Amino acid sequence: MDPFAVDSGVQRAFTFRMNTHRLFVCLVALAIALAAPSFIRADDLSDIKAQIAQGHEENVKRLHDWIANVSIAAEDRGYPQGAEYMAQLARDAGFQHAEVVPTEGKPGVFARLDAGAPKTVGLYFMYDVKQFDPKEWTSSPTDAQIVDKPGFGKVIVGRGAVNQKGPESAFLAALHAIKGAGETLPVNLVLVAEGEEEIGSPHIGTIVHKPEVEAALKKCVGIFMPSAAQDRQGNVTVSLGAKGVIECQLIASGDKWGRGPGKDIHSSLKAMVDSPAWHLVHALNTLVSPDGNEITIDNYPKPRPLTAEEKRMIADVAKQRSEAEVKKEFRVQHWIDDLPFAQAEERLESQPTVNIEGLVAGYTGPGGKTVLPHRAEAKLDLRLVPGMKKDEAAAALKAYLAKHGFGDIEVNVSGGYDPTTTPADAPLIQSQLATYKAVGIEPLLWPWNAGSYPGYVFTNPPLSLAAGHFGLGFGTGAHAPDEYYVIESTNPKVRGYDGAAMSFVEYLYELAK
Repeated sequence: MDPFAVDSGVQRAFTFRMNTHRLFVCLVALAIALAAPSFIRADDLSDIKAQIAQGHEENVKRLHDWIANVSIAAEDRGYPQGAEYMAQLARDAGFQHAEVVPTEGKPGVFARLDAGAPKTVGLYFMYDVKQFDPKEWTSSPTDAQIVDKPGFGKVIVGRGAVNQKGPESAFLAALHAIKGAGETLPVNLVLVAEGEEEIGSPHIGTIVHKPEVEAALKKCVGIFMPSAAQDRQGNVTVSLGAKGVIECQLIASGDKWGRGPGKDIHSSLKAMVDSPAWHLVHALNTLVSPDGNEITIDNYPKPRPLTAEEKRMIADVAKQRSEAEVKKEFRVQHWIDDLPFAQAEERLESQPTVNIEGLVAGYTGPGGKTVLPHRAEAKLDLRLVPGMKKDEAAAALKAYLAKHGFGDIEVNVSGGYDPTTTPADAPLIQSQLATYKAVGIEPLLWPWNAGSYPGYVFTNPPLSLAAGHFGLGFGTGAHAPDEYYVIESTNPKVRGYDGAAMSFVEYLYELAK
């Protein structure tokens, strides 16, 4: 008898049990599959793309209406309505939870979208915009008209069009399209929005470090801000951070100084009365070199030197950019010290600045008004590069003025934050690079934005998240008249509004991998 032979009855019983087990496993797997969210493949997004095209008019109207809903922190305009509007935009896009978060300043918004996905991604939005003077615009800054712009196509003109409501609304359009296509979002989302970015984000920490907000952010693989990353030629740079900033006001007054008048007086009296306006001008002159380009404040924090890799990044980007186009855009004829473009770009990245945003004293209306002003005011912004700290820089400014005979000048810091950086190998950044490359764009890395946003609150402990900006599309004019965002592009290399929305879809699916 074969010692390994098996009785046929035993064989049939064993086979039955095995088949029953397999059937049970299949039924369990089917039940799990039916109960769990279904995620489409990242290479099969045609239905979502069709939804974006179908919803174009509705999506653009959403942007138009948002631009018309103005929130300006510096003017105390549009609060709390701006935060409530932002929260409703989040709910409409599919966030199951969206709440207005009070602060000692303007409120923020915290929202969550649970898609049952393995990964969670953070979003940073701002719903406030910079001030504007309608007289400087060729069309209404709040009516958000669609106009033809030669070389670009149809653009939407309005305050906040590119900074940041255009890109942010394109992201919301992506969520609407995914939902409209009957698909499940491939990642969960945590949204933090604030209404004080344009005054230096003085209360962003209150929002982010609220216990339930911080707990939700700790689950994120990183956080990004929707942006329009393409230039006029369609090129893309991926920034690894941003400069920090200090927003402050310097005030010289006869009352505080103890010299000069306590009210505006006749200018003939300048022969025997000191001038607070000149006092402020002299103080400002001592903060920088005679050309205004080197900071001379004692014990001011020093930036860390650029690394060889960062210098290489800058050189690569400078080769790709058109110096003539950049000068044309900014109406600039010369760079500081007549530097070659690559060196000017390197200076842009490596150097902190002390900039006068505005300088006001006395009468500035039509004609003359012979007065000796009793008060003078300067608005400054101080940009900080990695290696510098906002509190240290502000303390050095105040100590310097006191030491050099200007201790009477008030220094009112209204907002600001530290610089921020994220490693290039962070999955958040690598997913950006992969998304751009998948659509035929070879992005270049850039050490950090010369502008600022409060990324430090995410990249610093206790969160220590990767943070960045992402989004195809183009626009310009932030903080200036006739700010615009491209809606229908005539340049095949630059995506319009629908293409920008699709880029966010592509990025979310790439992040989910």
